[in-house]
Amino acid sequence: MEIKKGVYVTRKSYNYDIIFKVINIKDGVCYLKGEEVRLYADSPINDLEVVNLVPEVTKNAKDILDKNLIGDRSDYFYLPGKVLHIDGDAEFLKRCLAFYKEAGVLAIGKKIAEKNIYEQMKFLLNEYRPDIVIITGHDAYYKKKGDIHNIRNYKNTENFIKAVKEARKYEKSHDKLIIIAGACQSNYEELIKAGANFASSPKRVNIHALDPAIIACTVALTKRSEEIDLLTLLEKTKYGKDGIGGIVGNGVMYVGYPRE
Repeated sequence: MEIKKGVYVTRKSYNYDIIFKVINIKDGVCYLKGEEVRLYADSPINDLEVVNLVPEVTKNAKDILDKNLIGDRSDYFYLPGKVLHIDGDAEFLKRCLAFYKEAGVLAIGKKIAEKNIYEQMKFLLNEYRPDIVIITGHDAYYKKKGDIHNIRNYKNTENFIKAVKEARKYEKSHDKLIIIAGACQSNYEELIKAGANFASSPKRVNIHALDPAIIACTVALTKRSEEIDLLTLLEKTKYGKDGIGGIVGNGVMYVGYPRE
């Protein structure tokens, strides 16, 4: 099959590890977007092989999240945390919103280009007053540029850092506003320094489209009096502690009594 815009491909030189969609072709170079992972890449057209996309089985919130977090839980009533999910990718945002709905978590989704998120952060936080904000989309570490610690060697890490800092200007406390930031191969250390509670990617690996939502739902559905089991939570994501890390903290869900 001809390699053209819109087809699905994989890279020979990377042992066919990731399925991408071709989003543009220019001068023999294909520009690619990960189908399941939050990664942009480019590749010579002769390094690509067309694949017939086999859709991944939809991740089920009830299968992924701790079963104690979802469902009927006695005579108490529960008020999970509210999520503001800001995403540079409309398709991934739609998947995450479906995941929140299944988990019973109220989430507001906004599709905003990564470079523009910081400009709208204060307005969105004032408008929706979330307990948890996600700042994500696509990123990439450009190995050919060298220094892994230089944020200019990343596609969108600098944009994510600016957005995190704006969110921390709004709320300084890591307990009152949970920030989840980053995408594939993002500079984890700098995002944490900027004020994120959770960030990608400690080993500069890829993360799955739903990984930020898995983190957010767990925090939203854990009681304010209970500490998050950080190691168990990270194991629920695609690449575990290699893909996402964070700081120990409590959940954000209120519990009341009695339930009607």
